[in-house]
Amino acid sequence: MLRQLLPESLKKPIRKTYTSVVDYSELLFGLRDELTPPRSKIFIGAGDFRTVGQEFKQHFIQLGSLKPTESVLDIGCGIGRMAVPLTDYLTSPGSYDGFDIVKQGTDWCQRTVAPRFPNFHFQLADVYNSHYHPSGQYQAHEYRFPFEDNRFDFVFLTSVFTHMPVRETAHYIAEISRVLKPGGRCFATFFLLNEESRRLMVGESSQYNFQYELEGRYIFTPLDPDLGTAFDESWVINTLNQHGLSAQTSIYPGRWCGRKKATTFQDIIVAYKS
Repeated sequence: MLRQLLPESLKKPIRKTYTSVVDYSELLFGLRDELTPPRSKIFIGAGDFRTVGQEFKQHFIQLGSLKPTESVLDIGCGIGRMAVPLTDYLTSPGSYDGFDIVKQGTDWCQRTVAPRFPNFHFQLADVYNSHYHPSGQYQAHEYRFPFEDNRFDFVFLTSVFTHMPVRETAHYIAEISRVLKPGGRCFATFFLLNEESRRLMVGESSQYNFQYELEGRYIFTPLDPDLGTAFDESWVINTLNQHGLSAQTSIYPGRWCGRKKATTFQDIIVAYKS
């Protein structure tokens, strides 16, 4: 109630002060290990950094059939939430490459994770996004991933396509197909619209109502379109198919729209390169 009464001009300074106090306390009392970033630096998603990372590590293994010796690409690696739990799973010749559009995240990973794990590599992608990187030099629909063809066994994206327009998403899917080895897997999260999710998302249990259509995608606020994006499930499947990501495609529905039984918050698609 108090939070709702506070003016917007005070919320950010109060939040910053709170996280600074928590950061110092955790460091002082040994409550944060060296591979967990300070709370003030975490800019991605909700939930506990370590808990969410471990959850998705299990999803990668159980749903995506990730093996310890495989080569992995993390698109939108953030500040290492998915990378850190993989440090004790991937073993030589297994490797990890991650890129992100937020410099703060890749800087922390390069400084903290990479020196301890030589098979882990991070780099900045200077790609425009109206919400996360409005000063980006390159448009996402023209960005070529900095890797050769048929490089990776496993490519994953968590909460990336949920912030991208149609043209950019289609281009990223094409690039994923290019860098995947034949038989490789793409593990990606989405907000997928189908008959069930459209019915549920207007209910009280739904976290989002993607009620506005914008150039082939659906958003929940026209004030910041890239804050959240949903796609027709059929469009996503067709686009994957067009780029050879079709064999054994599996969909695991999320709870974002109020489903009682779900794998995680967002919908998951696992697609194999033919």
